[in-house]
Amino acid sequence: MAGENQTHVTEFTLLGFSHGQPFLFVLFLAIYLVTLLGNSAILTLVFLDPQLHSPMYFLLSHLSCLDICYSSVTVPKILANALRPQATISFGGCLAQMFFLMGCAGAECALLAVMAFDRYVAICQPLHYAHTMSWGVCTVAAAGCWLWGMLDSAVHTLLASRLSFCGATQLQHIFCDVPPLLRAACSNTRPSEVALHAASVFVGLSPFLLIVISYLHILATILGMPVATNRSKAFSTCSAHVLVVTLYFVTANLNYNRPGSSHSPAADTLVSALYCIVTPMLNPLIYSLRNQEVRGALRKAVRGQGRLGSLGSNV
Repeated sequence: MAGENQTHVTEFTLLGFSHGQPFLFVLFLAIYLVTLLGNSAILTLVFLDPQLHSPMYFLLSHLSCLDICYSSVTVPKILANALRPQATISFGGCLAQMFFLMGCAGAECALLAVMAFDRYVAICQPLHYAHTMSWGVCTVAAAGCWLWGMLDSAVHTLLASRLSFCGATQLQHIFCDVPPLLRAACSNTRPSEVALHAASVFVGLSPFLLIVISYLHILATILGMPVATNRSKAFSTCSAHVLVVTLYFVTANLNYNRPGSSHSPAADTLVSALYCIVTPMLNPLIYSLRNQEVRGALRKAVRGQGRLGSLGSNV
């Protein structure tokens, strides 16, 4: 009976917010455009500026790619539904959206841990940095982060595809994700719940602990530096990453590990928007404001465009 019921679920209705509101369309469109512009700017600067051709910024460029993917997985569909009287998504589209969303989530957790390790080696073991963080190592690490996220996501998507919904086609959410699907399902959700808890430990908590350990070593090394200017420079190279890590893991934990009694449609919408839509917009802004080398590359690019403009006007 469960299998028969599932075959009749061809689409879901998304009830995460009130639809048919132009304000929501404009808001999400503005956030999406800022996200694309900011992360594309980071990618362009890293590619063009020789001073940013280092492992730290190579990893940052992958973070920008992930943030673009994050937003592109969810926001275009939200925009398409924002002006409709009823927001819907097909069952196959729901699974695809969930696969890429969780794939990006797992990859970003791992990537943030690799970026913290990069800072650990640069500050605590500078003489070994060139060997430890060689281009070959960085390339394998970045590829491994993407693969790790997609493998984890494949497990969740496979389990979700086997759920039955018994005619319940409404999701109290703004896009497809594991928690709202589990709440709507009428079949046994225990395998998916176990997989979600396991992912919270191995995909979420483990990288977070590695980040904490790395920064404890970094903090001890910085405090032991005899010159205040060296301490200030070391702190400046880490502050942006610390802010990004804090923002990401706090919102991710709220999204996936809140007690069931605390779930409400309004809270789910707010947390999901912060986690998957607002955070990718803020990351390039944080790196642009907190990182001196990125700010310097941005000023250099702006001055270069200004010189080109003046030359064009003279001609």
